[in-house]
Amino acid sequence: MAELEGSGGGGVVTDPRGVLRQGRAFLDFFWDIAKPEQEVRLAATENLLRHLREGRKDDELKYTLKRLVEGLGATREAARPGFSLALAQVLQAFEEIPICSVLEQIKEKHNLEKVKKKLVRNAAFGNFFGIMALFQSGRLVKDQNALLGSIQLLQQLANHQAHLRDLPRRALIDIMSEVPEAVFEEVLFGILQSDLASAFASPENLHLLLVGMQKFPSVLKPKKLKKLFGSPTVVNEENIPRLIELLQSAAKSEKKDKKLPSVVFDLLQVSLKENAFELFWEEGVENGLLKEKSGPVSYMCYRLLGSALPLLSLDQLQVVLKGKVMQHYGEHVVTTQLPDRFKFAPEMEGYIEEFLNSCDDSERQLAVMIGFSTLTNQGNPVFSSSSRVVRHLQPVVLQKYVDWLKDMFLRPDLDCCLDFSSNRQKQNKENADLAQHKIARLRKWIIHRLANIIESTAKKEESLVMDISRFCFFHAFFEAKKKTSQINEANVLPAEPLDEQAHSVAENYFFGLLQTLNTMTVLGDTEKAAALREKHIHGVTADGKLWIFLLVEYASKLLSSEHVKAVKPFTEEQRDAWERTLQSVKKLQKQNKSDSAKVVAFQQLLLLMAIHLFKNQSETMDVLSDLLNCTERAFSKEPKKKKTDNTEPGWVEVMVEILLSLLAQPSLLIRRISKSVFVRICPNLTKRGLQLILDVLDPYQEQNEESAVVVMEESDKKIKSAQDTDEEENEDSSDEGDSESDSGDEEKNEEVDDDFRSQLMNVLQAGNALAADESDEELDDEAMMALDKNISALFAEQQKRVQAKKDEKDRIRKEKILRRDYKIKVLDLIEAFLTKQSENPLVFDIIEPLLRVIEQCMSTDSDKQEVDFLKKTANIFRNSLCRMRQYCKRVDDLQEDLHAFVERLVKKACKHTDSSVALYYFSASLFLLKVLKGNTSDKSSTPTPLPEKQSSTIPQASQLLSTGCLDMERVTAVYQQALTRFLTKRNSALTSSMFHDLFRRFPIMCKPLVDTLVKSITAGARQHQQAQACLLLRNVLLLRELKLFMTEEEWEELIRESISQVTKSLKAVGKCILKAEKEKVAKSLELLNLLLKTVTEEHLHVKLTEVEKVLLGLNQPEGIGNSARLDSLYWNVMRWLNYTKPKKEKTANKPEQEAESLKRKKKGFLPETKKRKNRKKGIKENGVAPAAGEDGDPAAPEEQPLGTETPKQKKGLVPGGSKHKNESRGVRENGVAPAGNGEAAVNGGDAVAHKKKKKKNMNRKRKGDGSNEAEQVPAAKKTKGSVSQEPQQKQSKAKEKKKAKKAPVPQD
Repeated sequence: MAELEGSGGGGVVTDPRGVLRQGRAFLDFFWDIAKPEQEVRLAATENLLRHLREGRKDDELKYTLKRLVEGLGATREAARPGFSLALAQVLQAFEEIPICSVLEQIKEKHNLEKVKKKLVRNAAFGNFFGIMALFQSGRLVKDQNALLGSIQLLQQLANHQAHLRDLPRRALIDIMSEVPEAVFEEVLFGILQSDLASAFASPENLHLLLVGMQKFPSVLKPKKLKKLFGSPTVVNEENIPRLIELLQSAAKSEKKDKKLPSVVFDLLQVSLKENAFELFWEEGVENGLLKEKSGPVSYMCYRLLGSALPLLSLDQLQVVLKGKVMQHYGEHVVTTQLPDRFKFAPEMEGYIEEFLNSCDDSERQLAVMIGFSTLTNQGNPVFSSSSRVVRHLQPVVLQKYVDWLKDMFLRPDLDCCLDFSSNRQKQNKENADLAQHKIARLRKWIIHRLANIIESTAKKEESLVMDISRFCFFHAFFEAKKKTSQINEANVLPAEPLDEQAHSVAENYFFGLLQTLNTMTVLGDTEKAAALREKHIHGVTADGKLWIFLLVEYASKLLSSEHVKAVKPFTEEQRDAWERTLQSVKKLQKQNKSDSAKVVAFQQLLLLMAIHLFKNQSETMDVLSDLLNCTERAFSKEPKKKKTDNTEPGWVEVMVEILLSLLAQPSLLIRRISKSVFVRICPNLTKRGLQLILDVLDPYQEQNEESAVVVMEESDKKIKSAQDTDEEENEDSSDEGDSESDSGDEEKNEEVDDDFRSQLMNVLQAGNALAADESDEELDDEAMMALDKNISALFAEQQKRVQAKKDEKDRIRKEKILRRDYKIKVLDLIEAFLTKQSENPLVFDIIEPLLRVIEQCMSTDSDKQEVDFLKKTANIFRNSLCRMRQYCKRVDDLQEDLHAFVERLVKKACKHTDSSVALYYFSASLFLLKVLKGNTSDKSSTPTPLPEKQSSTIPQASQLLSTGCLDMERVTAVYQQALTRFLTKRNSALTSSMFHDLFRRFPIMCKPLVDTLVKSITAGARQHQQAQACLLLRNVLLLRELKLFMTEEEWEELIRESISQVTKSLKAVGKCILKAEKEKVAKSLELLNLLLKTVTEEHLHVKLTEVEKVLLGLNQPEGIGNSARLDSLYWNVMRWLNYTKPKKEKTANKPEQEAESLKRKKKGFLPETKKRKNRKKGIKENGVAPAAGEDGDPAAPEEQPLGTETPKQKKGLVPGGSKHKNESRGVRENGVAPAGNGEAAVNGGDAVAHKKKKKKNMNRKRKGDGSNEAEQVPAAKKTKGSVSQEPQQKQSKAKEKKKAKKAPVPQD
């Protein structure tokens, strides 16, 4: 891009003060056009056009054309389309620019003949994108000369397939499709004649011909086609073989794109136009393309099938839908069930959905639906029974399709189906009666398809829904004895009678359909239906009748008919229950509308149980009879009698038992209706009824029920411990056989059953095997065979016993899973009760059972299901119970019980060892506090009046001071005991967050408990408890409500006492080493900061002399230590005592720091060659090496610390710098090396070590090691001056050694 910009800038503008001198804004447009971000490119193009329109400068326009033409062949792929689009927009905006001149400029700039070989690709793309720019401008078609030149250039570019592939041909087709017919005949036909004549040479040429035939039929007439390639039509018997080869080539070229090649679709359209579709489909597709068993060709045929659906007539659809392509597609669907295989079924469903959505012909819609529904694999249709394409069917077509499905169910016509079998199915000949097998599979699919039509969003009438529901219900539970016109479902008898399996399948799908009906919105376009939909009422018709009630009426009609019989006939008792149910439902429908929701819920449950009589008669009878009695008692108008006998349960208790039993059913519909019924009877729920639900959740009752099982399971664990571990190991190794795993079990099973051991000994003794071992005599063959037989029988019995234990353990495990799942469902009832009846006093009875469940679940090893159960229980307890906004307002009679309950909960929280469980107990006590405080009692004393100043500032003050039904002395004693236990006991499950929640939610508890917090600052059991006391006291003091409960004198005394306690606590602090000590000091300083702030701002009369002394003592090194956090907190506190933090002198440690940094730069700081050159240079100047420190740098002056000299001193501009340099050099010349970096002189031992080190380094130098060259003069290649002074240096070193021994060592 830079080369393009530079070359373009020099060639366009001759004036040096021209375009390039006007500014960078104009040139930046071209840089932005080449950027990969599309938004940036489009914005730059718009800005360029705006600039050119506003400027109207010829030199800028010429430069723009030059730059854009150059950019067409840019190396970056994103730049080429950007420049092409910009050029198209410029040509479209400025029509005065001649198209031919731009075309010539493109040819000249991107000349394929003159360009270098490595730039051929860029030149080819430059020509192509140039032509595309001319075409996109809309002016190419208007200029015949430019059009002719562009077509010729595209033909030339077609030879560069290695770079452009089929892009020139596609562009040629696009241009040809936009050209008028006259221009094509006059200009293009002559140029393209050779390409059209060679149409069967490549897919691109064939595509060009097909587009021309569709676009210009009057030009490319049959006579002209015959002159071109010898035949008046494209699709004929002679051309079919060549067409097959071209289509196969096109399929492989579009393999990655996963779409139908355009040439194939155009050939389909031409074949329809030439009335040769049947020939093309049968000979070209079915007998040609399908014979090549390759994936791309097969998928192309499937896509051609889907794309052809909108173009074919009814007869042609019949041919295609019964052909080999459909069968081949069905085999593909059946054989690609594995997850890693490519599945074409979703794509085909998209073709069908697109066709149904766009087609208005009802017959063709029905033909396609039936065609795909009759593509069967041994009777089972390949088309998905839950497909959603039916939503696009017209209502008339949907009705016809349903009628066809019903007719196929009754009279299965396997001859009309396009049936096939996979290779595996052909090899498997187990199904002797294949016809019956096919019919069963077809009927199962049809029932599911009918049920799914109701579930779909297709526009349907209520009559259709009822028709399908009756049909499914009839064939699930009834059979027709003979034809009758009174019942539509019995009007036609099944050609093949339904067996028990068919009835069972229909029964299962019917109950799924019933669930859909129960949740379905109201159908119809009437105002009444719209009103019901706005109210979100489900499961009823537009008239307000329940769908399930209509089905029960239909069932009653069938039961009274002589022409049909039930699959499971009713007994007289069951028939009486059925009649009673109908009468009860009719009575409920006459009830007042005030209880409409309750009536509907009971109706649904009664009707559902009535229909379940057809499925499971024995189990349903007991539930139905109890349900009828409960319904009569629930809606009876007789006055309630006082209970004299507590043994007789009320109707609510019986109803709860029924609902609990129904929750165990696998039917989702039963569980949903049971829950809705429970919601309606919640207001009538009694304590006994609630206890029935809570007993299900009680973990201790469950343990009692399972005691025998648990004991048995534990005993089994001892016997089977080694065996189970070996089984787990053998499960991991899949290569070993069962015999090896069994032998491994026997080897590792150290604890063998004593009975089995004794039996084995008896068998061996009976066979004289033990005696033979002792006497070294062998048994004969007969005795050996008998012994083997007895031993094998004994081990077989033992294996059966082991397997029985395994089965029992597995049964217990499954029962536990089912029981836990059942409890999760029962929790829904608890949640519904807490939501709907939050003001019911029975809510208090739920607290402890939920707490027991949470405690039990947390103390056991839990699997995923147990964890889900615990999460749900905890969520209900936390959100639905403890955080409920509405609570019981009638607790006058329960005050004593609730206070005792609070005491019990707090004591359990204190005694518990797990803080997570204690939190739930503590939260429950706070909930009871909220209830007691929120209730008003006549006996409670009126709160003391507030001062006028406080009552005016805080309008909610009266509410805060109100205690409600709270017995403050009793409650205070409970929580004070808990707080004392938390702050004085070492191992307490209570946490500071619990009490923080107490103080925040109930500020009235702050004043009675604040004294305990103040005393615990010093009286806490450990430093952690003292820190928690400081934290809690700080949080309490931050509450604005605390001042409402205290007078000014009490407030001032509290602040004074708090400061005194904190002072005592800080006075006892030693050096902060442990984490707990640091935590205590930090919390104390935070609290003291708040206290001093309060004293200062409120001008309290509190003496601070003692605390000031203690704080000043903490500033010593043995005080708070080096903690940055404590230091920050400390100076925050000292700020209130008018002390400021002193600034640290940063220059004190700077020499040492800089010396350390210089030491780090020692390794590999400069190349070795460069160091030697510098050293030689210094030696030649003075004859000696310059004085150096440890790192080879010149020694720093003694008067000035290292790093404090000014830049002028460093450069030698100040006299001090050169003076020190000369001094150090002179010292070196005298033979004494100064201490580097300002360090003190070393003693004699260090000098000896230093000397040894220097000798060692000298030896390394001689060996070629230059790692420490900065510390001494190189031994090799010494100068003349250095050699002459060597004896002097040795003498000076000896003197230095003696002086070092005499001199004392200074202390750092």
